[in-house]
Amino acid sequence: MSIAENLENVRSQIAAAALTSGRSADAVTLVAVSKTWPVETIEEAVAIGQKVFGENKVQEILAKVPAMADDLQWHLIGHLQKNKVRKVLPLCACIHSIDSLELAQQVDRISGELERKASVLVQVNVSCDEAKFGFSPESVRASFDEMLELKHLEIGGLMTVPAFDPDPEKVRPDFARLRELRDALSEKFGVPLTDLSMGMSHDFATAIEEGATLVRIGSSIFGTRDYGSG
Repeated sequence: MSIAENLENVRSQIAAAALTSGRSADAVTLVAVSKTWPVETIEEAVAIGQKVFGENKVQEILAKVPAMADDLQWHLIGHLQKNKVRKVLPLCACIHSIDSLELAQQVDRISGELERKASVLVQVNVSCDEAKFGFSPESVRASFDEMLELKHLEIGGLMTVPAFDPDPEKVRPDFARLRELRDALSEKFGVPLTDLSMGMSHDFATAIEEGATLVRIGSSIFGTRDYGSG
């Protein structure tokens, strides 16, 4: 299938899952994960209306954003090193991966120096997977008030990358835990945390059923990546 056909199929699945959760398709933003794919491939998705793209690495954002249309949104969904914050901030509509208080403070400080606000999500390791970045549920509760005091951050919600399982039902509890944590933080601190970034190609329908507002989908749109191609 072509990228256009894949994209239409994914959009249909998003709409169906949103309907199951009592929401409209418009309540869910598709972040097309374009990591490792060249500009020419991404343009095929742009040609049929895809505007929001996700990248894991700062260097790919630095290369792709200047080469593509100005009306696209770029989200950083991978781990952000503190020494790369200044480079990526002007290019990103949203950073999904604020995974420590120290990183939040760095993004806030540099955003202030650049006279801007950074739209961010707080990454939570709800599955307690040692291979994943993110706050533990306990540490995010302990640090959230300090993050809310940072004047140059706009915290829109939470993000998670659960431990991989080919059966989406096995990770449904992780998605539910992120939603419950979001609800608890919103109530405790009196702030709207509208966004939940969770769900990828193999489990996004389940994530939407559990409340996802952003889904990060790559291979179901672009196909399987060839990581050995350079």
